[in-house]
Amino acid sequence: MLTTLIDLLGEDRLSWLGGLLVGGLFGFFAQRSRFCLRAAAVEFSRGEGGPRLAVWLLTFAAALVGTQALVAIGWLDVSEARQLAQQGSISGALVGGVMFGCGMILARGCASRLLVLSANGNLRALLSGLVFAVTAQASYRGLLSPVREWVADLWLVDGGPSRDIMAVFGGGTPEKLAFGGLWLIVGLAFAFRSQLPRRLILAALATGVAVVAGWFFTYQLAQASFAPVTLKSLTFSGPSAELLMLVLNSAQLRLGFDLGIIPGVFLGSFAAAASANELKLEGFSDGLGMRRYLLGALLMGFGAMLAGGCAVGAGVTGASVFALTAWLVLGGMWLGAGLTDLLFDRGGMRQPQQASSATPGV
Repeated sequence: MLTTLIDLLGEDRLSWLGGLLVGGLFGFFAQRSRFCLRAAAVEFSRGEGGPRLAVWLLTFAAALVGTQALVAIGWLDVSEARQLAQQGSISGALVGGVMFGCGMILARGCASRLLVLSANGNLRALLSGLVFAVTAQASYRGLLSPVREWVADLWLVDGGPSRDIMAVFGGGTPEKLAFGGLWLIVGLAFAFRSQLPRRLILAALATGVAVVAGWFFTYQLAQASFAPVTLKSLTFSGPSAELLMLVLNSAQLRLGFDLGIIPGVFLGSFAAAASANELKLEGFSDGLGMRRYLLGALLMGFGAMLAGGCAVGAGVTGASVFALTAWLVLGGMWLGAGLTDLLFDRGGMRQPQQASSATPGV
């Protein structure tokens, strides 16, 4: 079937449509489930273990179990994914993860959450997302790239088995499936404990399935295509920067999977909010709040490019293939988020309008 579609649409257009559909799936169910790493990290750091943590755990577990199940039955081979095959940076993962975690607390949402909320009419999220994309591009190829490269080169790790965290400990696909199953059990336990409605449980699981769908689609496309196709799934730092630069600098857009993700998530989130009558224009309440959001977006943009991915790109997509650096990034995000929440929102710098820790977004 893919071969027929390639002949009909061409590889680039089909890849773009795949990214659009996978992004739409993620955007719709991320909006419905209120998926947000920032909100989950806040609940965890405060010892609450509420619904936002349950949603994140279910999404994370669904991505792990689904991806490894496809590997186990032979429908997916992730050995050529850049998170495993290419050289990585331990120092970049650690420093970038902490920076991203700090930034998402200040901006009150990670990159994916900002995009989801932008589609619902949140102007704070829209501005923060634009600053995130500009900073990501500056960190990748612009003014900040020398700093990023210097930090990344401090501690490198070769591609191959040394980047597979389970292989480092002597495990394989069965162990990865079992480990993912444990995360799923924990997520369900937290969901039942916090009396999470069934519709939110299903939406959280579907959000994780979107990551699995991305891996499956790009792998099957690579198998059917005569041209090289990069194996990948959902991420937001690189595609955000790429889309911004293409819109600003290019009269012709070269279609591809990454280029479909951002508009797909936006449209999916918009459809979910519109169907639930949740579209609402929101802006900044004061200058101090605006400075906080922009600083957070700057930290996330640089941190994501240094770490090799955002809260979804590294924290879920990279973790689903058990990339060593992705798990280090994820740990850094939780650490940075917990410390920043302690200093800014639970400490003396807390602002009255940001008093609610359970708020899952910007």
